[in-house]
Amino acid sequence: MADDGAVTLYNNSALTDAKKNPFSIKAGLAQMLRGGAILEVSSVQQAKIAEEAGACSIMVSEPGLRQGIRRMPDPSLIKEIKRAVSIPLMARARVGHFVEAQILEAIGVDYIDESELLALADEDNFINKHNFRCPFICGCRNLGEALRRVREGAAMIRTQGEILGQGNVAETVKNVRNVMKEVRVLNNMDEDEVFAFAKKIAAPYDLVAQIKQMGRLPVVQFAAGGIVTPADAALMMQLGCDGIFVGSEVFDSADPYKRVRGIVQAVRHYNDPHVLVESSCGLEDSMAELNLSEDRIEQFGRGGE
Repeated sequence: MADDGAVTLYNNSALTDAKKNPFSIKAGLAQMLRGGAILEVSSVQQAKIAEEAGACSIMVSEPGLRQGIRRMPDPSLIKEIKRAVSIPLMARARVGHFVEAQILEAIGVDYIDESELLALADEDNFINKHNFRCPFICGCRNLGEALRRVREGAAMIRTQGEILGQGNVAETVKNVRNVMKEVRVLNNMDEDEVFAFAKKIAAPYDLVAQIKQMGRLPVVQFAAGGIVTPADAALMMQLGCDGIFVGSEVFDSADPYKRVRGIVQAVRHYNDPHVLVESSCGLEDSMAELNLSEDRIEQFGRGGE
């Protein structure tokens, strides 16, 4: 695996302010989070629990569900949490809202997530992430979308699943498998077929060619959405992800530290069934709020063949 190559992307390409904001440094900062769990938090208490449980980073979000337009978190909340913990801190900006990104960078966040989970600020354009010193994270559901975000300057890709916070990991699994399948298909292609494949998925040819050479995405790939148990976390890692995002719903339990710690351990030891057993024990009661009701589960075998 050419892991080192992931931080040398664009060495021969002309970028906006390349000397001032080198992509290789930002991609390297994102690589430092590999093999970790990123926890979404909305209070200082949750941030401290995440840090104590071993999270590699935290994502600051607004407490509760905001009605109407969802925007970046209150800067005062970010500052308060930043003073309370020592692990890297992330915050979301709306898609295309480069001024929110400027504010977050000025506050001193370590990573900015240009997130489709918030309202869209620009329906046609994403932020030119090469203009920022701060590494950016962007979401995707397929390989073409991922590479378009990397071309814009994303240093980390977040393969996104369900966004409702209900603990349903099925869509995340589907999207992760889709990305991995496209990478495998590309790896087995003849060189002459790569041009047509790049056109088909609407992705830059040089990045598609780099994936064929590396056998993976050129930046770190995390999974997000519906990951609420250690087994979910280990599943994402075994599917080939570099790490996971965990929603704030994991804190809705009697013992959030135990749940978060179990997930962190599962990410670190995803191939060790004995550790996964220990990490999963005693969590069922605290998962009660996230269990899918029967009427929301597709019943296999019903309907037409």
